[in-house]
Amino acid sequence: MDLTKYEEKYVRIKDIYGNSFTGLARYANESFLMAEYGGDEDGLFIEDFLIYNSQIASIEEIEVHGTVEMWIERMILRRYRPEDAEQLYRYFGTDPEMYRYSGWNPYATLEMAQETVQKFIDSYDDEHAYSWVMDIDDVLVGTIGAFDYIDDQIEAGFSVNPRWQGRGIATAALKRVLEYLTENEGISCVTAWCAAENIGSRKVLEKSGMKLVRMEKDGLAVGEKIYDKLIYEYRDN
Repeated sequence: MDLTKYEEKYVRIKDIYGNSFTGLARYANESFLMAEYGGDEDGLFIEDFLIYNSQIASIEEIEVHGTVEMWIERMILRRYRPEDAEQLYRYFGTDPEMYRYSGWNPYATLEMAQETVQKFIDSYDDEHAYSWVMDIDDVLVGTIGAFDYIDDQIEAGFSVNPRWQGRGIATAALKRVLEYLTENEGISCVTAWCAAENIGSRKVLEKSGMKLVRMEKDGLAVGEKIYDKLIYEYRDN
């Protein structure tokens, strides 16, 4: 069976032992599996499960919606897990720079982080709620999501662990999410905003393909500070 055509496709696999696996398929060739696992054929990974070619009884592509797992080279965009709360509190909630331009800090305490993570997990039943963790080798390097879907439009937002900033992680993640929202989910317009002084976020939005559509003078109040608010849009042309 030619498994290469299922690379980066969402599939449902039934194996010869009666097990069923559903998710994003990652193809692994024979030489890689021989070196890493001692296998003598190619196969597919579904999350951490490896199914060899000869073990597949049936396979089908499936249509998926909502917060689905996506891979970008080494980085996984995955759903939140309860254990993520501790890293979010430690690296996001305790660093004032993380909420300097938004004033939004749902991870200020460990308890708040746990509650926020649970809200994201509970939202996964809604096909128009999208909340991902950026995961590299089991390290939570950032978060990204899209919220408030209305009238075929949705707002995206992201944040990156300070230790991982400046490496193009947010740009790569946002590009993938914009493609998914418009191409797979059929959402015609994705918006985002940032403070005019937030140069890092501006660069991410622009490099990802979003266009500046307007500026709201003094449109953003964070504590005692007032910033101009920049509004960006992405449309699938």
